[in-house]
Order: sequence, then C-alpha cells, then structure tokens
Amino acid sequence: MPNGKTKLKTQPVRLMGPRKPAVRQTIPCDAASDLYDPNDPAAVNAFWQTASIKRGRPAAAVKRPTLNMRVDADVLEAFKATGPGWQTRINAVLVKAVRKGL
Repeated sequence: MPNGKTKLKTQPVRLMGPRKPAVRQTIPCDAASDLYDPNDPAAVNAFWQTASIKRGRPAAAVKRPTLNMRVDADVLEAFKATGPGWQTRINAVLVKAVRKGL
C-alpha cells in the first residue's frame, strides 16, 4: 500500500451458472440446389478454400471514360448547389444536348 490505496484481487462471479456445452443443430439443405452440405465440416472447409470473395461495387456494364474539362465557375457552383449527384446531372444535360444534335 504505497499510496494508501488497496488493490483488491477478485474473481469474476458467474451469475448464470455453469456454461452448458453448445448443442450443434443440423442445418437443412438441398443436395440438388445447395453448393455444399453445411453440416459437413470438410465440405464447408473445401468450399471456402476455393471461394473467391469480391468486394466493392460491381463493375458497370458500360464503362464511362474519365474526363477532365473546364467550365465556368458559376456553372459548376450551380450544379454543386443541387447536392449529391451533380456530376450525373451534368452528364444528363450533355446527353440531352447530344441527342438534340447540339
């Protein structure tokens, strides 16, 4: 007790009684349509060893090229003031102009 504080060494008390072993329940599966039997640990492991996980947004069907262009500041501010999606709205205006024949 160097600082006048006592450090108590206590054990955590388990309020819910002794832990019961987990009961493993079978998961229903259809051999004709499921990729593997989820109740077979070897099949689960084999499936996840060969699985490929793709993250992020899926690729678009039509890839748009990146474009750097200069516009008047007031035009840009007007589109940005409309909120999120302003670049999509600029694209929509340009698409309309092209379809009209400029």
